[in-house]
Amino acid sequence: MTKTVLVVDDDPTQRRLIQAVLEREGFAVAQAETGDAALSRLTAGGSADVVILDLVMPGTNGIDTLREMRARGFSQPVIVLTAQGGIETVVQAMQAGASDFFVKPASPERIIVSIRNVLSMGALKGEVDRLKKKTSGRTTFDDLIGETPAMIMVKRLGERAAKSSIPILITGESGVGKEVIARAVHGSSDRAGKPFVAVNCGALPENLVESILFGHEKGSFTGATDKHLGKFQEANGGTLFLDEVGELPLDMQVKLLRALQESEIDPIGSKRSIKVDVRIVSATNRDLSQSVAEGRFREDLFYRLNVFPIEAPSLRERKGDIPALVETFIRRFNVEEGKQVMGASPETLACLTEFDWPGNVRQLENAVYRAIVLADSPYLQPYDFPSISGVAPPPPEAIPAPAPAARPALAATPTAAELAGEMPKEAPVRVLDERGHLRTLEEIERDLIQLAIEIYAGHMSEVARRLGIGRSTLYRKVREQGLEDVVKGGADGDHDPASQVA
Repeated sequence: MTKTVLVVDDDPTQRRLIQAVLEREGFAVAQAETGDAALSRLTAGGSADVVILDLVMPGTNGIDTLREMRARGFSQPVIVLTAQGGIETVVQAMQAGASDFFVKPASPERIIVSIRNVLSMGALKGEVDRLKKKTSGRTTFDDLIGETPAMIMVKRLGERAAKSSIPILITGESGVGKEVIARAVHGSSDRAGKPFVAVNCGALPENLVESILFGHEKGSFTGATDKHLGKFQEANGGTLFLDEVGELPLDMQVKLLRALQESEIDPIGSKRSIKVDVRIVSATNRDLSQSVAEGRFREDLFYRLNVFPIEAPSLRERKGDIPALVETFIRRFNVEEGKQVMGASPETLACLTEFDWPGNVRQLENAVYRAIVLADSPYLQPYDFPSISGVAPPPPEAIPAPAPAARPALAATPTAAELAGEMPKEAPVRVLDERGHLRTLEEIERDLIQLAIEIYAGHMSEVARRLGIGRSTLYRKVREQGLEDVVKGGADGDHDPASQVA
């Protein structure tokens, strides 16, 4: 998803120039002319992933605005922008909670690098916090991604069940995130912070199931050279998650039933039973009632586990959560792979949302992982998901390299000519002619379309998106402006309707 930058500055010229720089890089921009206006916007729920804040403003100044933001609980990274670059000012800004600081005039490259750095640091902090919660057993339902009705129901049921020690059976297709729900149940209960032990019953060797679950004494069988506690004792005081519980052999189902009923286990070779205090959360992708009817699962154990069932929805039943899931996975894999992908393009999100995802959230996660590793542009494109979108990646030479163009610094008081043409002397599309007069709109439009086609290597969907027009409108203007030859030389002419412009 597109990141939003809130620019807070009382100078409208500075706001417009910063907006032009940010929008060129694919950011969404919101503006506020005073600190009070910025606070009002944030309080009203206005989105802002990063705040660029001027220090010297009428009314509430930048430092006080920043302090008030932190006091109200707004944690967005703040980049301070000012014409005063003294050490004392820098120290005050950083002490108030600023993430970065630069002095006017600042080059566009400096602004973009600063924004990307604070976003990367925010993603890193978020990933660290997530891992800390997971390892300490404090993941809650607030950490679950999903605001669709199906997920809201899961959260409500899970929060109610977590308040007691009632056995929970989570059902759903493979890959829907049943373990994540189990961790949230544990983290929302009074057992939070205690051990959370997950066991995949389908992956246990049949001859070692009893030892792994209940433990064994030293010398109790050939190869038992040491005492082994078992998963029940490892989870003592916490939660034991039995994934794919329907795969347990029938003889182990009997022993599991006794452990649940009596809260005690019999390790192999032990002369006495051991009391355990374990909360059981189980999961399966099978229809256990059908397994009971077929004699593959004990009926009494089924009723013991299925006291509080929770149905985890498939991803195709919660497609509205896909954009949020994609954003979460991008942030996570950016940290893991050292990448700086800003998000997914609207076309990509539309493509991912339309797909049925038979492998559910796990398949989506792996697809985003692959796309992040191979991505060459700031935003994931449909061709980064070829097996889903059906769009083949362009050849390597067709992918435009980021232009290292050195743009002039943002002046504090730009000239009228610079405002009219956004620094026309350096811009690739001229706004003024040789005599200093404005060129016709048709001439500027033709040059702009030609430049966009060249920059995006003939990818007409991307050209249309960047220009803010529909593809049919773009094709019509290409014909009217006589740019067919430029389009035919593009990289995706073989699969883009623009290649048929004649």
